[in-house]
Amino acid sequence: MPSPKDIWQGFHWSFFINVQGLIISLRRFEAQLALGNLTQAEIELATATDLMFASGASMALAGSFSRTLYEQTVRPTMAPPQVSSTNFSGLMSWEHAALMQIWKRLRPAFENLPAELKPQHQAFVQAYLSLASAHRAVCEKFGGAEGGSLRFDQSCAIATLDKFSRSRREWINPGENIASDHQP
Repeated sequence: MPSPKDIWQGFHWSFFINVQGLIISLRRFEAQLALGNLTQAEIELATATDLMFASGASMALAGSFSRTLYEQTVRPTMAPPQVSSTNFSGLMSWEHAALMQIWKRLRPAFENLPAELKPQHQAFVQAYLSLASAHRAVCEKFGGAEGGSLRFDQSCAIATLDKFSRSRREWINPGENIASDHQP
């Protein structure tokens, strides 16, 4: 049976592989949309949707062990001296930076999508909400409602995640009303 550290690390690797695919699909979506090839753009957005759901599943599976085991065997591996950074986070990854860059760039396209792409776009937004919910659930399971993350130790990790989620939803679903502050 894999150790909690192996589960955490393996499913985070899977998460980042899915995010890499998501970046490729969104770049291809952007190119096809610019060319006016709506059929291919829809295929790329559907692929991005599937990859987003897969990312959420990876995140959920990364937390498939107890909080005690997380605190004893996983969290210590993400802090000095195990890592050189005092604020270790996925926010520091190139994947995160690339994804945020393309989401910001796509915001006007998402805001003005042709009607043919709107149903697939809504599925994409739902996939993001699923991912955000999975991330929030893992964070909450491991104490994020009670304290900070490795990167933001002075603030509530859940509150920080919710703040990030609101801004990201605005990029991928501009103009939509965001229901509440505690919804991911």
